[in-house]
Formats: sequence, C-alpha cells, structure tokens
Amino acid sequence: MTHAQRFRDVYEECYPRVLAYATSLVGRQVGEDITSETFTVAWRRVRDVPDPALPWLLGVARNLVRELRRRDAHQYLLAAEEAQRISSGARTDAGDVAAEVAVRHDALQALAGLPEADRELLTLLAWHGLSAREAAQVLDCTTATLTVRLYRARRRLEKALGAAPAAASEAEPASAPPAETPYPSHREGAPA
Repeated sequence: MTHAQRFRDVYEECYPRVLAYATSLVGRQVGEDITSETFTVAWRRVRDVPDPALPWLLGVARNLVRELRRRDAHQYLLAAEEAQRISSGARTDAGDVAAEVAVRHDALQALAGLPEADRELLTLLAWHGLSAREAAQVLDCTTATLTVRLYRARRRLEKALGAAPAAASEAEPASAPPAETPYPSHREGAPA
C-alpha cells in the first residue's frame, strides 16, 4: 500500500469523527480548520500514523486546539495591556514602577483566567469606557441583567486576585463608571 492510499483510507475512515471532536471543542468553523490542520499533519507524517489512526488523530487535533487557545490567550493579554495603557493615558506620578508592574501583571493574569463572558463584560466597562446601558446593548441584554452579571464577574475577579472584598471595592471605581447603580433603569426614566 502506498502512502497516498494509506492516507486516503485514514482520511475516509476518520474525517467525520475528527471533525465532530474538533467541533465539540471549538465550534463548527474553527473545528473545520482544526480538522484540516490535523489531516495536514497526518499527510506529512503518514509513516508515523499508527493503526488504529483515530486516537492519534484526535491527539493531534487536541494539541492544535490547545495551541490555538494559547495563542488566543496571549493575544488577549497583549490587547488588554494595550487597552489599559491607552485608557490610563500618560501618568504624571512617579510611583513605584516595579510594584505597579507586578500588580498589573497579577490583575491581567486573573482577568485572563476568568470565563470569556466575564472578561468581555469587565473590559467593556473598565477599558472601553462604556456605561452599563451601552454595555448591555453590546451584549444584547437588559441593563438589570448586565448589572447582575457585572456583580458576579467582579466577585469572580476578586476571588481570582485573592483579594479581600474591601480591597477590591477600593479598586472598583476604576473598573466601572461611578454614576452606575444596581438599578439604573429607574434613574433613566424607564418605567418601573
């Protein structure tokens, strides 16, 4: 059997299952890309593909997903740092730079460890400067729902930072517009 025949047999036998596995991890569109990359690796390493091939192929797909997530997390951290730099502007105080860098690093690591929905919500308010009403529009939910999500996201961030609630509440004004209250729709003239 030639290498091309071996690859074709493996492809025909395993493609649907590799696609299903990749799709279950990252969704249909990215799953198709991961599956294509998996079979590209299999083509290049057709001599190394064991029999049965499926476990090996699923391992390759899993590694590709992990690498994708690592790249995405790294890109997110870079974007978060840049957004923080832009939103804070040029600082005039000459505080302890090393301590500030350490605190910022810890905060970014804690933020990166949160679920994607929490990160998005917190950054919409803190770094992009949206009000609760504007963030609710972006996330396609009511302001009241957003407020509940924000409360929960902040508690998870506090837990990730290992900070006491009192210490975190001192930092909260920087992460949300100060005029926001848990029930902004009453102030905004919406019917109660």
